[in-house]
Amino acid sequence: MTRHSHLFLALAIVAAMPLCMQSGSLASEVLIFALAAMGCNLLLGYTGLLSFGQGIFFGLGSYTIALLLTRWPLPMPLALLAATATGAAGAAIVGWVAIRQRGTYFVMLTLAFAQMFYFVAYTATGLTGGDNGLLDVPRPALSVAGQTLWPLASPWQYYGFVAALFLVVFWLLRRVCESMFGRTLLAVRDNEERAAAVGYDLRLLKLQAFVISGAVTGLAGALHAMMTGIAPLSNAEYHTSEMILVMTVIGGTGNLLASVLGAAFYVLLGDWLSTLWPRWLLLLGVVLMIVSLGLQRGLWGLGESLWGLLRRQQPADAVPATTKGGQA
Repeated sequence: MTRHSHLFLALAIVAAMPLCMQSGSLASEVLIFALAAMGCNLLLGYTGLLSFGQGIFFGLGSYTIALLLTRWPLPMPLALLAATATGAAGAAIVGWVAIRQRGTYFVMLTLAFAQMFYFVAYTATGLTGGDNGLLDVPRPALSVAGQTLWPLASPWQYYGFVAALFLVVFWLLRRVCESMFGRTLLAVRDNEERAAAVGYDLRLLKLQAFVISGAVTGLAGALHAMMTGIAPLSNAEYHTSEMILVMTVIGGTGNLLASVLGAAFYVLLGDWLSTLWPRWLLLLGVVLMIVSLGLQRGLWGLGESLWGLLRRQQPADAVPATTKGGQA
């Protein structure tokens, strides 16, 4: 599929969600976690880095926006930019250390950083609120010179704002993935030794991918805090990193639109199962096991397989009959 077809599909998804869903908050949550999954996909699907530290950047974005909008009031757009920059800075620190190892040791380093960040967030109650988190995070309207450009009071108004940011980030990430930098990341993913022999600086490339991923995930964390009105400690837990990683794998790695599918599947299925049974996480675990065992390329791979099957089943064009003279 071409770049324009992917962007068209993203636009179609954003436009269809208000028609198919009753809750604006739930629709916003899908796009917010789709942003986080896209950031994770840049690491896993394009660079081959299995990171369990995405919750660090998500939590940093949440805490930054909460502090800037409550204790040190800033205009909302500047607060969002600061949260994005904080996520990128945190990713630069984690990546600078973690990329010095490969394989299992890299995974363990990112997991260790995630546990350290959770402990710091839990104990620094004066800054993060500890176990209670930071409460009463406002959702100010987007305004310039006192004139309101985009009110964010209602859930669907906020969804429109999140959708606009999602489309901008999706377009930018598509440009990154299709650039020479993105192609080089694929080369690193497929064969690090060969990429190093050609002369690429593997550490620099991985660190750049980490910073971009952290920026996108930090933005997602900030949007989540504004949506819920709280920056909870749970955003910094290991479970958040695991959840973002599961969304990425379930949707399909190496494709940004697949991250949207994975986020929608996880969020919507979890919301539905929670209405059936209080221990809905057990049911969700069973469903994820089935999907993981049966869909090695994720939901996007399943869609591609079904589309290919439908195309093969289409009848061939009828061959026109010919006369004895060879004329139709």
